[in-house]
Amino acid sequence: MLQLQQVSRRHVAKRLRQASVQVGAWNSQRGLATPSGPYDAVIIGGGPGGYVAAIKAAQLGLKTACIEKRGSLGGTCLNVGCIPSKAMLNNSHMYHQTKHDLERRGIDVSGVSLNLTQMLKAKDQSVTGLTKGIETLFKQNKVDYIKGSASFVSPTRISVKLNDGGETEVEAKNVVIATGSEVTPFPGGGIEIDEKQIVSSTGALDLQNVPEKMVVIGGGIIGLEMGSVWSRLGAEVTVVEFLGGIGGVGIDEEVAKQFQKILSKQGIKFKLNTKVLSAEKQGDKVVIKTQSAKGDKEETLDANVVLVSVGRRPYTEGLNLEAIGIEKDNKGRIVIDDQFNTSVKNVKCIGDVTFGPMLAHKAEEEGIAAIEHISAGHGHVNYNAIPSVVYTHPEVSWVGKTEQELKAAGVKYNIGKFPFAANSRAKTNLDTEGFVKFLSEKETDKILGVHIIGPNAGEMISEAVLAMEYGASSEDIARTTHAHPTLSEAFKEAAMAAYQKPIHF
Repeated sequence: MLQLQQVSRRHVAKRLRQASVQVGAWNSQRGLATPSGPYDAVIIGGGPGGYVAAIKAAQLGLKTACIEKRGSLGGTCLNVGCIPSKAMLNNSHMYHQTKHDLERRGIDVSGVSLNLTQMLKAKDQSVTGLTKGIETLFKQNKVDYIKGSASFVSPTRISVKLNDGGETEVEAKNVVIATGSEVTPFPGGGIEIDEKQIVSSTGALDLQNVPEKMVVIGGGIIGLEMGSVWSRLGAEVTVVEFLGGIGGVGIDEEVAKQFQKILSKQGIKFKLNTKVLSAEKQGDKVVIKTQSAKGDKEETLDANVVLVSVGRRPYTEGLNLEAIGIEKDNKGRIVIDDQFNTSVKNVKCIGDVTFGPMLAHKAEEEGIAAIEHISAGHGHVNYNAIPSVVYTHPEVSWVGKTEQELKAAGVKYNIGKFPFAANSRAKTNLDTEGFVKFLSEKETDKILGVHIIGPNAGEMISEAVLAMEYGASSEDIARTTHAHPTLSEAFKEAAMAAYQKPIHF
C-alpha cells in the first residue's frame, strides 16, 4: 500500500511538472510572462543590445524576460538597418561588378539584367532567417519572450500591452532599458517622409523600382551606403551634406577626402557645405531647394526619390519614464553612470538610447557588461576600442583617434601609411584603391588609431581593435607574421611605416 502511494505521488508530481512546462510554453508562445514570481532581469527591447543582454543574463543563471513590441527580434539593425542594407550592398555590388568589371578579368557575360523583386526577396529572407534564429536562441537559453509594449508602473513593475491583445504585468528585480533609436526627423520640419518618394533608410531598403534620380540628404554612413546601392543599380545619385566632408562623426579627414574621390569616380555627385531648405512633392518628382552653408547661394534640384538621412535619436516613447523619475539629457538620451545605472535604483540602460556611438556592436558589449554588473558586480566596455565601418566599396573602417583629434589635443604622433596599390593580393584581385593608416604615440609607439579605406577594411579593422585592447605598439604588429599573399600584409606594412619603414613601398 505504501509503495502504491509513493508511485501515485510520483505520478501526480510528474503530471504537475508536465502541466507547468506546457503552461509555460503556451504562455511563451502567446507572449505572456510566466507567473512564478519576479524575474531577476527584464530587458526592455530586443535589438542587438537587448537580446544579447537577455541571453547573457539567462546564461549566468538569472531568470530573464525580454519585452519587444516589434513582433520580431533584432531591433532596427536586423529588421530595417544593418542586415538588410548589407544584403542590398553585397548583391548590388555583384550586379554592378558583373556589368562593368568582369570583362577586364577575362569573364565574358551577356544579357545581364536586374531582377529587383528577387533582390529584395533575398534581402527579406536574410532578415527572416536571422530573426527566427534569435527566437531559437531565446528558447535554448530559457529566456521568456514577451511580445508587447512596455511601460513602467514602478521601478520594479512593468505593464505590457500585448501585441495579440490584452495586458499583463511583470515584476523585476533588475531592469535594463535597451529601446534603441529612431530616424531623426528633418530639422525644423517641412519635409514629410512617406516612404515612397521621400524616404528614410527604412523606405530606401524597399523601393520597388530603381529611381532615375535620387537625392540623399546627409553624407553620413547610412546615406552613403544607401546611395551606393541605388547608384550601382542605375540611379543618378546626388548627396547633399551640410558639412565640408563626408563620412560623419569619427572619420579621419584624409580618409574622408580619398573616400569622396573614389565615390565620385563611381558616379555619385556631392554638394558639400550645402543646406537643404525644403523638399516638395510635385507629381512623380520631388523638388529640393538648397542653400550654401554661408547663405549666399541657392539652388533647386529635382529627384524621383529623396532619402532623408540626417541621423537617429533615442527612442523612449511609451516607457512612462517620468513616472519613476528616469533622468534624460537635452538630447533625449537616458543618463547613466559608468556601471550603466540610471537615476533610478536597479534600472540600467544600454545602447542607442543612451550616450555614445549608435552602433550595434557597442550595444552588444554594453548589454553583456550591464548584466555582468547585475550578476557579479563588475563589467567593462573599452570605449576607445569600438570600431566603425562603412560597407560601401571600397569599405572604410576606423578605430581610436583621428589625426585631427590628436592635433587638437596636442598629442605628438607618428603616421604610418601603406597603399593597397603596393599590396600583392590587392593587385592580383584588381582591387587596389585605398590605404591603411596607423597613428601611434611618438614617444611610446602605442597605437592610438587605425584608419582603413580599401578592400576588406571592415574585417581587417578587427586586428587593430584587438591590438589596441591589449595596448600594442605598431612595432608589435609589424613583428607579427602575416600570411602572404593577403590583404592584411598592407596592415602590417602600415605598422612598419609608423615606427620605421615599410618593405614594399
